[in-house]
Amino acid sequence: MTIERDDDLASRLRTAAAQDAALAPIDWSVLPEGAVRDTVEVPSGTLARATLGPAGGRRVVLVPGMTGSKEDFTLMLPLLAASGFRVEAFDMAGQFESAGAGPERLVPPDRHYTFELFCGDLRAVLEAGATPAHVLGYSFAGTVATAVLAERPDLFASLTLLSATPVAGQSLRAFKVLGAFSGMLSPRALGALFVWGLRNNVHRAPRERAVFVTARFALTRRSSVADVLDLMRHTPDLAAAVRATGVPTLVVSGAHDVWPLAAHRTFAAALGARQVVLDAGHSPCETAPHQVVEAMRTVLDA
Repeated sequence: MTIERDDDLASRLRTAAAQDAALAPIDWSVLPEGAVRDTVEVPSGTLARATLGPAGGRRVVLVPGMTGSKEDFTLMLPLLAASGFRVEAFDMAGQFESAGAGPERLVPPDRHYTFELFCGDLRAVLEAGATPAHVLGYSFAGTVATAVLAERPDLFASLTLLSATPVAGQSLRAFKVLGAFSGMLSPRALGALFVWGLRNNVHRAPRERAVFVTARFALTRRSSVADVLDLMRHTPDLAAAVRATGVPTLVVSGAHDVWPLAAHRTFAAALGARQVVLDAGHSPCETAPHQVVEAMRTVLDA
């Protein structure tokens, strides 16, 4: 059953929204005070990681989406750490400071970034620390996390899907903007279009955020962007498998996400997940971190 909000959660989210409204601009290239930078070895190579919080705290792993990085969770890391969690975030293979990780490093080598590559990497990250862990998959990483959960539920204490792909099959077709044209372009052309849009800040992100997003494209591999977009044309339907695990699952989406709210509602129902809808766009981790963390408490404390 999908439950959007109860009265207590709605009250806590209102308080969190006021805290989000009071956030000051930050330098997104700087991780929170006390965060430790390190790396983790995975099948595709070496991934850059940031960790914050007490060493003995329950583990939370935050996974960014396409063209993203660990810095997307800069505002969430200290909030979770302050609640006693040991929280970590990493750059996926091909992205930002993990750009050196890729299919050519697999055994045997491959030519493209595949679901198997991303799932193998996430499995390795989880197995490198205490499990079961609470996992958040953001956007495309939500699909990766659901696939790993379906295969290895023992690694998960809970799963939060943040702005995750809610449509199986050719999921790009469900985009509110450009969805109708997504099948007409090659993955490479579509990737170039996405990068152009982010570089030119078509979503009108705050200047300090736009500066960081543009800067990290100096490292991110364009082939990884094209391959992920191609994978999103073949999104697996894992809802029944995830539901069968019994692992507490939460779907968090913005009312103004790139996918229709109705698609997220249908997705949450199929997963048997709780759903929380925020007054946000595709990136609540940047614009509504207090609200995302507050929503996560429904599974972190389950």
